[in-house]
Amino acid sequence: ANKTGLHNLFKLSSDAYAEGWLQKWPRMDKESISQWSEGLIASTGCPSGELQTRLRLGQFDEAVKAASEYQDIFGKDRYFLELMQHGIEIERRVREDLLRVGRKLGIPPLVTNDSHYTYAHEASAHDALLCIQTGRNLSDPDRFKLDGGGYYLRSTDEMYALETSDIWQQGCANTLLVAEQIDTTGMFEAKNLMPRFDIPEGFTEVTWFREEVRRGMNRRYPGGVPEDRQKQAEYEMDVIIQMGFPGYFLVVADFIMWAKNNGIAVGPGRGSAAGSIVAYAMGITDLDPIEHGLIFERFLNPERVSMPDVDIDFDERRRVEVIRYVTDKYGADKVAMIGTYGKIKAKNAIK
Repeated sequence: ANKTGLHNLFKLSSDAYAEGWLQKWPRMDKESISQWSEGLIASTGCPSGELQTRLRLGQFDEAVKAASEYQDIFGKDRYFLELMQHGIEIERRVREDLLRVGRKLGIPPLVTNDSHYTYAHEASAHDALLCIQTGRNLSDPDRFKLDGGGYYLRSTDEMYALETSDIWQQGCANTLLVAEQIDTTGMFEAKNLMPRFDIPEGFTEVTWFREEVRRGMNRRYPGGVPEDRQKQAEYEMDVIIQMGFPGYFLVVADFIMWAKNNGIAVGPGRGSAAGSIVAYAMGITDLDPIEHGLIFERFLNPERVSMPDVDIDFDERRRVEVIRYVTDKYGADKVAMIGTYGKIKAKNAIK
């Protein structure tokens, strides 16, 4: 509902992945949810949620108890009875009992739609993707597929037209009620999340950064630093300091030099970072950007503030050692693996 809620959601998600594993699923318990519930809006959930699962098992009283606990956690104005309509048995079986729970506890309805793709015409493509994911053929009658229909981003008119009952119509209208509770003030403001580098005594992060660049320039140009290189290094340092990124460069240089000193092969530089003479001086890259006509502003531009991004190639057989070094030195809570998403383009689609 607001900035506090967004950050509480981050905390819940992190805790679920860090401490809440059950088999292969990250979980958050009611104790955690209660602790970080401020600013969050919740619903009774989809057919696999706690409430509907209880109802399918014939545990009506337990379902009421669970809903009551969540209502206490979030408050009556931030907890909704979630209703769906995809024409499937799992939803129909518990609808009446679900509505009974809602009436018993005074939980307002909220209509939602399970959306797996954006437009209706994408259903067949999504079906094919499910086959690719599960290693089955479209002709296999026993394969996993979505029953019913309408798993796309339905329009307002479509949602209202699915049912004429008062409870459904009220649930559709409550979508606006939820929207009106949202306050995005400060929700996405920039925040400096740079890691902290352990600075030697007598230095600040900025002065140590400048010292490391000075040493690096002398190492790269033992016969004396050419004037154009020195001028470029001064300009880049000013930009990096102005944007608040000295710590980033110190950390990246630290683990790259650790890898090199431990015999782990590191690439010479790839992507826009190769345009930085500061990166070259600190050993992050091994290409002189001026010699190769590379442009620093493609990497960092004070007129377009964005996080620096250094693409680094490590010997894949020993990459785990570098990750372990960074984790041990800076803390497991400061290191994350980044997920990437591939697209199925023409060649793969035919395949």
